[in-house]
Amino acid sequence: QVQLVESGGGLVQPGGSLRLSCAASGTIFSINAMDWYRQAPGKQRELVAQITSGGSTNYADSVKGRFAISRDNAKNTAYLQMNSLKPEDTAVYYCNAHVATNQAMAILHIYREYWGQGTQVTVSS
Repeated sequence: QVQLVESGGGLVQPGGSLRLSCAASGTIFSINAMDWYRQAPGKQRELVAQITSGGSTNYADSVKGRFAISRDNAKNTAYLQMNSLKPEDTAVYYCNAHVATNQAMAILHIYREYWGQGTQVTVSS
């Protein structure tokens, strides 16, 4: 019904940059928050950054000042600009979106969560 597709991951050296994209498609009336999570091997999935429909943002302490989340509401797309990358940023990064698939859901502020398939980010020399 709703699909999220991440792109932009890869291998980068410490201190480098990557930009992740998350494109939502399908039966979408509106999207509330869009989030980026990550999961490193042997660790729990953690919230990295969040952006509301109005553009308010929130970041994990570990990425503040290095990562920037943004979104293009017309394209139903979120981005994560990652600068000054560190080896500890290595993880699979997942996009999450809170979606209303019809007007009734939006009026009632009912949003369903959808996840992307994840994109690998590896920071290594």
